[in-house]
Amino acid sequence: MGEATGMDRYTAPAESVRTRRREGPVGLSDCVREFLRQPSPPYLLGAVLLVLALRIAQGNWSWRDAVIALGLVAATPFVEWAIHVYLLHSPPMQLRGRRVEMLTAREHRAHHEAPGVLSGVLLPVYGVVVFLAMIALVNWLLSFPIALLLGGPRLAYATTGVLVSYAILAAYEWTHFLIHAPYKPRRRYFKAIWR
Repeated sequence: MGEATGMDRYTAPAESVRTRRREGPVGLSDCVREFLRQPSPPYLLGAVLLVLALRIAQGNWSWRDAVIALGLVAATPFVEWAIHVYLLHSPPMQLRGRRVEMLTAREHRAHHEAPGVLSGVLLPVYGVVVFLAMIALVNWLLSFPIALLLGGPRLAYATTGVLVSYAILAAYEWTHFLIHAPYKPRRRYFKAIWR
């Protein structure tokens, strides 16, 4: 949709987000619609809804679900840092005399080179699918020691962990998209923390 221009190279140009109005600033609802038009959010949001339905069907809600959710929220900054450092910023390697680079690192570097291009802000579909599978596997594996520690239904814990982790990833993607979108907050609180 075009590259960022002007003094702020981190923000996409206003014309990169389709609006319902002919004039005026880009609204939050415009950004939501543009976010949902991107290739990966439907996969991510579909996964959140599917796991939410599964968790509701399982029942057995307890205080332990809140403990799991709080633990995942507390771990998120460290997990995000590790992913950023070791996956997204991994340096190229030499393998049999050839330079080999992880696709994720190459794509992330392209985002740093052109941060105002909205099409490069979100995870690609393959990345979302891989992350969803990894998140499910890690939460399933963690459910064994958590069930030993807390007692109760292990499968429900795994599902709660997957649900919260998927929701965190969805919130991260939305926030990252909004940071680079040409949206300017209107409320005083958000204006104060914006940029």
